[in-house]
Order: sequence, then C-alpha cells, then structure tokens
Amino acid sequence: MAEMNAELESHRENIDKHNKQFYTMKKNKDTLQNERNELWRQENAMQQAISSTKEELSKAEQALRSITGKAVLNGIDSVNKVLQRFQGKEGFEDIYQGYHGVLIENFDCDRKFFTAVEVTAGNRLFYHIVDTDRIGTKILAEINKMKLSGEVTFMPLNRLEFRETSYPDSHDAVPMIKHLTFTQKFEPVMKHVFAKTLICRNMEVSTQFARTQNFDCITLGGDQVSRRGALTGGYYDTRKSRLELQKNKKEMAEQSEQLQTQFEEHKSKLNKIEGEINSLVSDMQKTETVNSKQKDVFDKMRAEIRLMKEQCQAIERSRQPKERSLTSLKSSWEAMKNTHASLQEEIGTDLLSQLGVEDQREVDKLNDEIRFLTQESKDAFSERMRLEAEKNKLEILLSQNLLRRKEELQADLQEISMDDRKQRLDTSHTELDTINKQTEKYTRRIQKLDEQLEGLTEEQKESQGKLEEKKAAEKEILDQINCDSKDLEKISSKQSLLLKKKEECMKKIRELGSLPSDAFDKYQDLSSKQLFKKLDEANKELKSYSHVNKKALDQFVNFSDQKEKLLKRKEELDRGYQSILELMNVLEQRKFEAIQLTFKQVSKYFSEIFKKIIPQGHGTLVMRTGDHDDADDAESEQHAVEQFTGVGIKVSFTGKTGETKEMQQLSGGQKSMVALTLIFAIQKCDPAPFYLFDEIDQALDGQHRKAVADLIREMSQGAQFITTTFRPELLESADKFYGVKFRNKVSHIECVLKEEARDFVEDDTTHA
Repeated sequence: MAEMNAELESHRENIDKHNKQFYTMKKNKDTLQNERNELWRQENAMQQAISSTKEELSKAEQALRSITGKAVLNGIDSVNKVLQRFQGKEGFEDIYQGYHGVLIENFDCDRKFFTAVEVTAGNRLFYHIVDTDRIGTKILAEINKMKLSGEVTFMPLNRLEFRETSYPDSHDAVPMIKHLTFTQKFEPVMKHVFAKTLICRNMEVSTQFARTQNFDCITLGGDQVSRRGALTGGYYDTRKSRLELQKNKKEMAEQSEQLQTQFEEHKSKLNKIEGEINSLVSDMQKTETVNSKQKDVFDKMRAEIRLMKEQCQAIERSRQPKERSLTSLKSSWEAMKNTHASLQEEIGTDLLSQLGVEDQREVDKLNDEIRFLTQESKDAFSERMRLEAEKNKLEILLSQNLLRRKEELQADLQEISMDDRKQRLDTSHTELDTINKQTEKYTRRIQKLDEQLEGLTEEQKESQGKLEEKKAAEKEILDQINCDSKDLEKISSKQSLLLKKKEECMKKIRELGSLPSDAFDKYQDLSSKQLFKKLDEANKELKSYSHVNKKALDQFVNFSDQKEKLLKRKEELDRGYQSILELMNVLEQRKFEAIQLTFKQVSKYFSEIFKKIIPQGHGTLVMRTGDHDDADDAESEQHAVEQFTGVGIKVSFTGKTGETKEMQQLSGGQKSMVALTLIFAIQKCDPAPFYLFDEIDQALDGQHRKAVADLIREMSQGAQFITTTFRPELLESADKFYGVKFRNKVSHIECVLKEEARDFVEDDTTHA
C-alpha cells in the first residue's frame, strides 16, 4: 500500500510538471496568436494598399498610353515581347542588359520645366536607348521575324556624337540640360536631344538668343523659337503632360515595389510565427498525450488503492462485531459453566421441602420478576435488532456514498496541484483584467456617448426653440406678404391704367410729328394749369388742320436719304461685278494658255521620244474638243477652255500615214510602248526626282526593250530610275543590281553583281 502511494505521488508530480509545461506553452501560443492576428490585420491593410497602388499605376499607364501614338505604343510592346523572349536564354544576356528603355524613363526634372522639356523632345521621348547599334539591329531583326507591328527608333550610345557647347552667361536664359537629372552613362543621349536648347524668360529673350547665339530657345509655357527662324507656340494642357504622367507612373511603381517588399517581409515574419505556433501546438499535443497517459495510469492506480481501502474498511467493519460477539459468547459460556456446576450440585435435592414459607414467597416473587425481566429482555432484544438494522443502513450509506464522495473530493484535490491552481488562478486573473479593461473602455465610451447625447439633446432643444421662433417669424412674414400682395395687386392695376394712359399720350405725341428745338425749354417752367390751358388752345387750333398729313416732311427726308444710300450701293455693286468679270476672263485666258503650252510641250516630247524608241514610226497627241458653232467667234474664245474634252493619241509603227491607229486598236506591247512614251514626255515637261517601273518590258520584244533601256539610261542623268525585270536588256544599262530571293517563306533583298544578275535572268528565262 505504501509503495503504491509513493508511485501515485510520483505520477502526480509528473502530471503537475506536464501541466505546468502545457500552460506555459499555451500562454506562449496565445501571445503568438495575438501577434499573428495583429500581423493578419496589417497584412490585409497592406494588401489593400498594394491593390490601390496597382490600380493607380494602371490608371497612370492607361492615361500615358491614351496620349501616345498607336504606332509608338505597338513598337514599345513589340520590344518588350522580344526582350521577354531573350530573357534567360544563353547568348542573349548582352542584348537584355544593353537595352535601357525609352528616353522618358531615364531622366527627371522639376515640374515647372515639364512643358518646355516635353515640347523640346517631342516624339523623341519614346525613342529606345541601347548600348550599341548591334543590339538595336538584333531587336529589329527579331521584331521582323516575329512579325510584330509598331514604330521603333533606337538611339545607340556608341553612335551618338555630340560637341561640347558653350552656353551664354545670362540670367534670362539657362541651358535645359543643366536642369535634367540623369545617369552619366546616358549623357550622349541627353546632349543629343537637349544640348542645343535654352530655357528663356519670355519670347523676346528667346528671339534674341535664337538669332544671336544659334540656339533653339523655349519658354516655360512651351513657346519655341528655332535657331532657323521658326516660331511655335500655343496653349498646352498641363493636365495631359506626358512627363507628369510618367513621373506619377514612376512614383506609383516605386511605391508598389516598396509595398511589395514590405509585404514579403511581413509575410515571411507571419510564416515564421505560424511555424512557431505550429511547433508549440505540436509540443502541446505531445505533452497532452503524455499527460493523458500519465493520468490514465494515475486514475487506474487511484482506483486500485480505493478498492483496497474499501476492502480494508469492510474487513475492519466486520471485525469489531465479530470481536464483540466473541466476547459475549465467552461470557455466556462462563456463566453457563457456573450454572452447570450449581445445577449439578442441586440435582437430586427437593427444593420445596427445604424452603420455608417466606422463602417460598420470595421464590414466587423472583419467578414473577424473572418472567417480567425475561419479557423486558425480549423487548430490549427486539429494540436492539431494530437499532442494529438502522445502524447497518447508516453504515451502508456512509460507506457507499459519503465516504466514497469524500475520497473522490480528496482525489480531486490531490490531482489539482498547487502550481496548477496558481496557473488557473493567474489565467483567471488575466482574463478578469482584460474584461475589466474592456468594461472600463466601453464604460468611458458609453459616458462619452451619453455626453454627446446630452449635447445633441440640448442642441435639439435649442434648434427646436429656434425652429419655433422661425416658424412664428415665417408666419408673420407670410401674413405681411399676403398684405403686400394685396397692395401690389392694387398698385399693379393702377400701374396698368397709367401705362395705358401713357401709351395713349405717346401715341398722340407721335402723331404730332417732330417738335421744335425750343419746345422743351419753352414750357418747362410752366405749371400744370398753364400747360393744360395751352394744350386746350393747341387742340382747338389743330382741329382746323385735321386733314393734313403731319408726318409728310419727315417721311420725305427719310425716303430721300434711303434713295441716296441705295444708289451708292448699286454703283459699288456694279463696279465689283465688272471687276469680277474681268478677273474671270483673265483667269480663263491664262488657263487656256497654260493648257495649250503644256499640251504643245508634251506633244512635242511625245513625238521625239516615240521616234527614238521606234525609229520607223511616228506618233502625235491630239487635243479633243466638243462641237461648237463657229459663227460666234467671241463666245468661242471666251469659253475656249470648256471646248477641251480630252487628249487623244495617234501612232503609226510602220511610218505610213494611212496606218495611224488609236489606243483601242493597239496590242498589249504597243500600248506599253505608248504609255512609256507618254510618261517620259511628261517627265521631260515636268521632271520628277524618282521613278519606279515594275516589269515594263514584259510585253516588249528584244529590239524595243533595248530602245527603252537606252532611253532610261539617257534620262537617268536628271532622275533616279528603279526597274524590276526578268529580261537581260535592261541590265546592260543599269548601275546597281539587287536580287530578291525567297527562302524559308521570307523574301530577302541582296546586292549582287552584274554577272550574277545576268545569270539569274538567264536561269529564269530558261526555266520559263
């Protein structure tokens, strides 16, 4: 029993130790979980900030793309696709590292210079910067190979040349390049674009420096004066500045990258805490598993000890009654032995004969007492048996219920150690402190809300009082308005009557006609009575002139003035009409002369060139006219230009006049000859610098192809001719030869020698 108690105590200590470790790990886990929750909140805030920044960056990129040309945008996208294809491939690291983006991404300046810098650079802001021309060539070749669209212009750092420029020392003009911030590596590009530009105070200063210093000058508002003399300016909307949008895009990109870096660090920290929490949870689970095993063993041993104790108690309870019964039996046995001895002595003696009367009475009395005591003994035994039964019931209740409950409580007290109780007490205190803090916080908040509610209630009462006052004032104002509206109606009716009287008076005044100049001064000092008297006298006199038109004189003067103005206007229109007719006649005559002169020149050159190409033939140009009557010569000359309806061509390839043919009568080769002759004739009349002919000799025979080749050779002194051919005659007169070859479904143009070109043509002729 003692060994089992010692082992049980050992298990209890282990359980207490594991509980202590478990609660320590639980406390650490709760701390880490609180930190993780805080990190989760920070993570959500950072994710929202990152998404917001990315959205702003997307808006900035979209705004920049919206004001940039489509071809330039496609070119930038194409270059990015090529670089993505080169990234990570062996042998292309120099291309990927040698590309530095577009110009707008590689410098910065103050916002007040944005307009000037943007106007100066123009579309060069989107030129691509590369280290060498070889890199640009490879990128272009890859773009063509991938069949990507767009416009791309490269600025190779190894090819850009610049001269050191001396700038004027003036406070009114500063070099633009000195206000730009860029990497020293890109100095050739920046000087190539901005070195010859000055930022001036105003247009007068810009004009002076452009004329005297040979610089391009520009104001902060974007008004530009070229060193060649051109002036450019106008309003520039700074809200659509490409540099402003690029700066915003760059700031948003940096902010997004910074937030992304912080987010990654935050995430790694969160993952670390997650790992620590998982490790603690795993250790807690292991500890709990070990502890549960220890508790199982502890409970099993405690149950065994309890059973042994119960058995001991049962044995102890049964031992005492048996000892008492043994003692009682021993006493009874001794009494019975004594009784047996006395009875043996009395055997054979007559009891009544030896007793006297008194003894006999005493014996009877004792017999009665014996019977009475025997009855009492029986009653006492019955009461004893009843009490024994009640005692057994109470002992069973005590042993099976109360003592067992006592042992369970003692076992529970033994199971919960002092450290465990302290740990639970600390946890309860911590939770109580947290709840008390929250209660105080909410209590203060409720107090503030109550104070705000009281303030708002007071404000509501004040507002209610003011509202009542305003309503009362409004009622008074409405009553006043009603009274005023009634007065206004009266005044309006009175005003309408007075206006009618005024109109009648004005009508009468107009009927009077023009008044003398002294009419107003003459009657100004008279009283109303005197004026009415004068009015009555004037009315009486006017009655005698009622049949006379009082406005006749004014009407006559007005009509006379209008007549003079109309006559002058008619004379001006007649002169203008004659001038216009004369100008039209002069222009018609010049047009007629120009058409005649041009036609004669082209006709002359046509005949000459046709004779050179076809020596035995001849050709002429004919001006076609409409049908007009010859009787009216003046009208024919006046409308001579309208007579021309077109140009006709008549040619003869045999030299006989009777065999002259028109275009619709010629064969395909003859039509080609006539068309070439007309083109060359027009070229001689109005030379062009460049001609491109595509297989003009296809339908010609060898003699005519030779003649055309000689003519092109002769005329190439004043113009450039490019022809495509599969015939050898044109090769004899050419200066440069290019072969077009088709390999891998792609056409390639290469410069070849004359012999190679002749072999190529001969092979093609043979295969054909």
